Amino acid sequence: MVVAFADGFPQAQRFGSLFDLISMAVPVLKRLSAAVFSALGQALDGSAAWLRKRPALASWVFPAEDQASEYRRFNVWSFSRFSQQEQMLADGPRMAFYQEAIRREVRAGDRVIDLGTGTGILAALASRQGARQVYALDHSDILQHARELAAHNRLTGVDFVAIHSRDYDASGPVDVILHEQMGDFLFDEAMVANVIDLRDRLLKPGGRIVPSRFELYCEPVKVRDDRRIPFIWELKVLGYDYSPLAWHRPQEPRYYRHNGTDLSLIEHFVGTPSPALTFDLHTLQADQLPREIRLTRTVTHPGRIDGFVVYFRTLAGDDLALSSSPLDPGRAPHWGFPILRTEFTPCAEGDHVELTLTVEAWDQPDTWRWQHRVVPAGAPD
Repeated sequence: MVVAFADGFPQAQRFGSLFDLISMAVPVLKRLSAAVFSALGQALDGSAAWLRKRPALASWVFPAEDQASEYRRFNVWSFSRFSQQEQMLADGPRMAFYQEAIRREVRAGDRVIDLGTGTGILAALASRQGARQVYALDHSDILQHARELAAHNRLTGVDFVAIHSRDYDASGPVDVILHEQMGDFLFDEAMVANVIDLRDRLLKPGGRIVPSRFELYCEPVKVRDDRRIPFIWELKVLGYDYSPLAWHRPQEPRYYRHNGTDLSLIEHFVGTPSPALTFDLHTLQADQLPREIRLTRTVTHPGRIDGFVVYFRTLAGDDLALSSSPLDPGRAPHWGFPILRTEFTPCAEGDHVELTLTVEAWDQPDTWRWQHRVVPAGAPD
């Protein structure tokens, strides 16, 4: 039986018409809502970026510890993954450096803090070298596997502590702080802040930090011709000119960096490398790191500058070093080498390449800014 409405249309037909109307409206509403929320998201992202460049205003909107908390979350996620641990453990030069450095610096009866222990391999080396007690600190989930590995390998004298180092208080001072807190940019794993905090609170007078001596490099390089990727506004592709896009340069800092791992990428340094910054964690104070570095390189390999490669060396004594240089055949391979990109810059032998690197926060690569110029050989100062 069909029930009719007052206008004479049957109920089933009315429901069908309403369903068709809704079916047609839903896709339109979805497109409209997607457009609205996309525009809202872009506006919020733009506002956040604008605010972060203005600390006085940003402090009213963002929590004071926002960036530190964000890094902690990333750190917990990243270093709890087996894939990250595999890269470090399979890095032969890295492991050989730490084995020898620990052999030299850890003595029988020492009390040792292993900062960011991961799977516990450095704590194990210290224990086997004769340390009386090793406090292995980590605040990621990898620590449960470190405990399992220690039991399986019959490791003794190691106390695994699930805690961030800033919150840790050992029962008395320690003889050695052992760490591997170096990132691709050297500073971007909060090495300086974390090690200095432990040093000032818990290291005995005359205690040792392993490793403690560092060199930071920022060298002009030429990328291999078949690997070079120009900025989009530098391109002419099959007669199609992209130069108008120079007016729309991206504002994201990461666009202007490239993190390399392929050792065939860089052809050569443009000049002779020399440290842009050196320091020793035994004596460094965080406020001593400069906010601006100026360096000059004389061109010994003429042709072209494609960017400035960032890498580091750490030293134990004068004869033991660990390097992330892309052109060091003995480099530690699990570290990448960031390249600070530049536009096409020709250079001739004897020219001087002048770089100014300014940094708001060394542990935040998004705050790094750089500019350079090439001064022709023989030009007046």
